[in-house]
Amino acid sequence: MKQFNKLAHAVWQCKYHVVWCPKYRFRILRGEIGKSVRDIIRQLCEWRRIEILEGNIQIDHIHLVLSIPPKYSVSEAIGFIKGKSAIKMFDLHHKLKKRYWGRHFWPKDTV
Repeated sequence: MKQFNKLAHAVWQCKYHVVWCPKYRFRILRGEIGKSVRDIIRQLCEWRRIEILEGNIQIDHIHLVLSIPPKYSVSEAIGFIKGKSAIKMFDLHHKLKKRYWGRHFWPKDTV
């Protein structure tokens, strides 16, 4: 039973492999921006108690294996991570505003 997680009224094991890329698939997730994305995603997942089992950030996409609690739908969890991380990325890296107008860092159709 150690492999299962517990909530007040549920025992669960929900693992999802999620892949998404920056808008227009620009090769931008390297160096300082890649490290910022990694740290921001870790912070947001800790905040919602989403466990990152595995993660890999390539220069043009992100792979995550997540354990998402059943109180959140997959689209809700990924939408939260993508939305909040985009806001934080634009606040940290002002040069991104030249390339991504309208504060849209991630495309909408990847969830």
